[in-house]
Amino acid sequence: MSGRVLVVDDIEANVKLLEAKLSSEYFDVLTAYNGPAALEIADRELPDVILLDVMMPGMDGFKVCRTLKATPRTADVPVVMVTALSDVANRLCGLEAGADDFLTKPVNDVALFARVRSLVRLKRMMEELRLREGICGRFGGRDLPVAEDTSPARILIVDDDEFAAARMIETLSPLARSVSRASGYAEAQRLLAADTELMIASLSTSGGDALRLVTHCRANEAFRQLPILLIAEDRNPSLPAKGLDLGANDYLIRSADRNELLARTAIQIRRKRLQDRLQESYHRSLALALTDELTGLYNRRYLFAHLDELMERVHRDAISVVVLLFDIDHFKTVNDTYGHAAGDEVLRELAGRTVNSVRSVDLVARLGGEEFVVVMPETDITIATAVAERLRAAVAREPFTLGGGENRPVTISIGVTAAAERGDDREGMLRRADEALYAAKSRGRNCVIAVSKPATASAPASPLKDAALTP
Repeated sequence: MSGRVLVVDDIEANVKLLEAKLSSEYFDVLTAYNGPAALEIADRELPDVILLDVMMPGMDGFKVCRTLKATPRTADVPVVMVTALSDVANRLCGLEAGADDFLTKPVNDVALFARVRSLVRLKRMMEELRLREGICGRFGGRDLPVAEDTSPARILIVDDDEFAAARMIETLSPLARSVSRASGYAEAQRLLAADTELMIASLSTSGGDALRLVTHCRANEAFRQLPILLIAEDRNPSLPAKGLDLGANDYLIRSADRNELLARTAIQIRRKRLQDRLQESYHRSLALALTDELTGLYNRRYLFAHLDELMERVHRDAISVVVLLFDIDHFKTVNDTYGHAAGDEVLRELAGRTVNSVRSVDLVARLGGEEFVVVMPETDITIATAVAERLRAAVAREPFTLGGGENRPVTISIGVTAAAERGDDREGMLRRADEALYAAKSRGRNCVIAVSKPATASAPASPLKDAALTP
């Protein structure tokens, strides 16, 4: 996963070293050599992650971090403090200043890349939540500010070391309403609950693989956003880095100070509650004006606003965006034969199958009638075309149940297109997707056709690809 990283250090050699390492992993790197310059660049460029040195003359890293977190525009940008200081007091000071992580020089490359990738994912998720909340607020009005929830949390610890788990439970008592303990993977699955706000899992637990538990949570919609803090041993730094790549939020070395465990736990709980507030605000706003009453999907008005916002990011940050446009083959026959109530049931069922066939970050909307749109940010057109084929197959594989219990096969035709990096707009994307959909209809329906994005703003629409995915 690529992203933009701002490296801040008053020593040029340190900046150049981190720049070279990150560039080798295909990150775009911005640089600053003092605190004021870092604040200016962060405000102007909004990087995905900031690697911030602590010991800088004039304005040290702690002050820079506090300023970033106190500024609404940069508050969601993850900050990693990087310093030669390794004593506990400075680590805690950095975390209390709002830093999302803390690395000690010389920086381990595996840990650096894993943490940066993890924090880029966090930043993208927060951007998407803020984007959706902002769009909903424009149409339906904003909710009144909600006070930060500081009540005790429910925590699950997964560790077969009874003594170590007892020490963690004692340390976390100021933050915890309840702390459950599982000694292994299977027991943890049983104890996970909808109101669990943090899972702390030891990587040395013998009763199952903690990394498999991470993948289980990330594959389960109910626990996809559950913060996971891994407890690692000193001897194997690559294992927690692998955990971050699989979706864990943070890790802590077993021998770390208890106050650091408390600080990192508080950060994860606070972040989880912020995400929950954004999600709740977003869902409340949707009910006002932005969902389709029949299917519960986004409606045409929200779709257009969302695409316009994404087009700005395409032009500004060169992100990739793909659109799938599809409709039901011979839908008029369904209405004429079985009635409009049966047709509505088909539309609702199709909406459900579509949502289950795409990622949670993808937008699914009803454009009107039997036409639907899926918007896929940060996706290559080849991958999106494969997703479209999977959706087509999921619809065609199982008949739809109509009123009276009768089953009827239903198929869809899908057009796919991607946004150009410059000069594209919402109308152009939807027009190309419609051209591809029309071609799929002409080819016999129940198939997927992708149309290439335009090479430049002035170029004519690209011809349809010869290759089409067919059942």
